[in-house]
Amino acid sequence: MKIKQWQGWGLGVLGLVGVAALGLGCLSQPFVQPRPSSPPPADPERLEAHVRRLAVDFYPRSFEQSLHLEQTARYIEAELRASGARVALQEFSVEESRYRNIVARFGPRYGPRLVVGAHYDSHGDVAAAGAPSPASHTPGADDNASGVAGLLELARLLGQHPPAQPVELVAYVLEEPPHFRTGNMGSARHARALREAGQEVRLMLALEMIGYFRDEPGSQTYPLPGMTALYPDRGNYIALVGRWGDFGAMRRAKALLAGAGTLPVHSINAPRLVPGVDFSDHQSYWNEEYPALMLTDTAFYRNPHYHQAGDTPETLDYRRMAQVVQGVFALVHGY
Repeated sequence: MKIKQWQGWGLGVLGLVGVAALGLGCLSQPFVQPRPSSPPPADPERLEAHVRRLAVDFYPRSFEQSLHLEQTARYIEAELRASGARVALQEFSVEESRYRNIVARFGPRYGPRLVVGAHYDSHGDVAAAGAPSPASHTPGADDNASGVAGLLELARLLGQHPPAQPVELVAYVLEEPPHFRTGNMGSARHARALREAGQEVRLMLALEMIGYFRDEPGSQTYPLPGMTALYPDRGNYIALVGRWGDFGAMRRAKALLAGAGTLPVHSINAPRLVPGVDFSDHQSYWNEEYPALMLTDTAFYRNPHYHQAGDTPETLDYRRMAQVVQGVFALVHGY
């Protein structure tokens, strides 16, 4: 009897270990094998120049700053056209104001497409008294001039090395409050248009803050207790974020990103109730039942300047940003 009890206890422990291992695999995808590739080099100086144009020359870029948003949109459109892309504008009205997404297409005109997007607006506290200042309207270097800079550099590389499958790069407006999580988001407009057209999407990838990296211990935090058992406490990596249903997409994307260089790549598949999991444009595509992931430096879990005056171009690491872009290039070509 005692032997059978010990056997039962042992099987129970093994069962718990198996469940824990399965949970670990679902959450952080630790055993993905990198798919090695040799992407063309991205240019850190170009990335910094793009960030400075958006965060300095076109400051501020919040939803009520129509002139600066128009200047930003024109700059993005010109850079995308210069890459050789087929460029189109998706214009729409919100509360009697006109806004637009800028869409650049590469590769074949027809077939399932891969979408890479980044929002070009920045956060502003419109309730603050007086004229906009860094105290009320962030310069938005990391959030999200970094993502737009990555998108523009990716466009340059794709113009030189066209993909074999349809690829769509989209610069979105109205990601930030007061339109965040509403149907007015530029990404919501784009995702809905794809669904209404019956367009198949292989994957959507949102570039949401890709420029802030730290190597000091304790520089990385997480939304839930215990996550430090699975992830590093240093903010020296790029993160892929997805929902449970995009498990296969995550594995494939992570393998391609990790195989493109030496920058560490970590990932998480989790439900929306985990804070931050759906905090960007990818959630607009989830709402239309498209597979979508977010690529991020983890925003306020790492960057203390999030939505603050300190989110300036000087705080970003353009060398590691370039590695992120090279990884996205590898994903676009290999996915």
